[in-house]
Amino acid sequence: MNATDLQKIKQRYNIVGNCDKLNRALDVAMQVAPTDLSVLIIGESGVGKEIIPRIIHDNSPRKREKYFAINCGSIPEGTIDSELFGHEKGSFTGAVGESEGYFGVANKGTIFLDEVGELPLATQARLLRVLETGEYIRVGGQKIMKTDVRIVAATNVNMRKAVSEGRFREDLYYRLNTIPIQMPPLRDRAEDILLLFRLFAMQMAEKYNLPKITLADDAKQIMLKYKWPGNVRQLKNITEQMSVLSKEREISAQVLLGFIPQDQESTQLTTLGKQTSGQHSYESERDLLYKILYELRGNVSNLRRELNELKEKLNLNGEAKSIDGTPRSLEQADTHAIVPAIIPTRQQQTVDDEDRMPVVQDAVAEEISEPEKKAEQESLNLENQYRHMLEKALEKNGGNRRKAAQELGISERTLFRRIKQYGLDV
Repeated sequence: MNATDLQKIKQRYNIVGNCDKLNRALDVAMQVAPTDLSVLIIGESGVGKEIIPRIIHDNSPRKREKYFAINCGSIPEGTIDSELFGHEKGSFTGAVGESEGYFGVANKGTIFLDEVGELPLATQARLLRVLETGEYIRVGGQKIMKTDVRIVAATNVNMRKAVSEGRFREDLYYRLNTIPIQMPPLRDRAEDILLLFRLFAMQMAEKYNLPKITLADDAKQIMLKYKWPGNVRQLKNITEQMSVLSKEREISAQVLLGFIPQDQESTQLTTLGKQTSGQHSYESERDLLYKILYELRGNVSNLRRELNELKEKLNLNGEAKSIDGTPRSLEQADTHAIVPAIIPTRQQQTVDDEDRMPVVQDAVAEEISEPEKKAEQESLNLENQYRHMLEKALEKNGGNRRKAAQELGISERTLFRRIKQYGLDV
């Protein structure tokens, strides 16, 4: 489409701007208009997606037939099938008569399905059948109805992500996406922002007989740098607010900042990674598992260190007996006493000699012998002595945890965890 024809389209539909991406969207709309191909318009909320289906319908062979614009997100899920495909009398409470639905009324015409990503899955199946065969059945009916409707859909959601999450049918997505049209956000149309502002300011001045507002140079720079999360709709609202509420007709940067939201969370752009949309990141799950295992290893090391500190306080000789009565190192005794208490049933956490990644092994059921019972009893006695020492230290220092921890030679964090474990009343 040449520049002259493009300018005529902009004048006819009151479109302001000369952005390359906008011109491309209008050009594709004019090329696809004479056909019956389905069109999916993709763009953020507020970019003006609703103008594209109007252009397609008005320049198609169906231009003398009916045109319906339907917001799929505004119709309740329980009634949307009836609204789109009609219903029979008595098919549900309140169905006092028959209804043709939009697909029946718009036969030979065009239906614009805005926010098509909000359709329930059951309705998506019905819509797919209409697109493929032109057939549908009314709610509560049995007769197959025929319709010849061209469908233009629009959405502001990531359709590939919705498909991967099971919220939108993949076959319907590809059926609607025969001809995709991408509408650019306002932040990508920097050269059009000031043009749109002047248009909205002039419209407000004429409509309400007000002096037209203008922008100072510093205010223009803020306009160009702002992210415009609400796109053209937000720009129009802010221009209307300033036209009515501002006492100054030349808007300075200070005045403009009073009307532009300063919420950084909603105005900053999100930086997307290189991960392909719809793909599952197994690397992140693996990193998370590694992190959990390392934290678990750290907990075992902390418990081992605490038990060593306790035995030093009790003036133990650093030697304990194994379950068969033979001497073994204190480190081995600590691991045997502590690990089974923190690992879930039927699993045992072991740490190799070099203290590397913990290895999960299946636990083996064993009959507890008398030496094992004796070792267990010694461990319980040790715990009782530890608790008694904590109580005495806290009592001596009047409940001051820091002083008690210093006296015991342990960290304040360890003391707090033991107080909570033993349920001590400080």
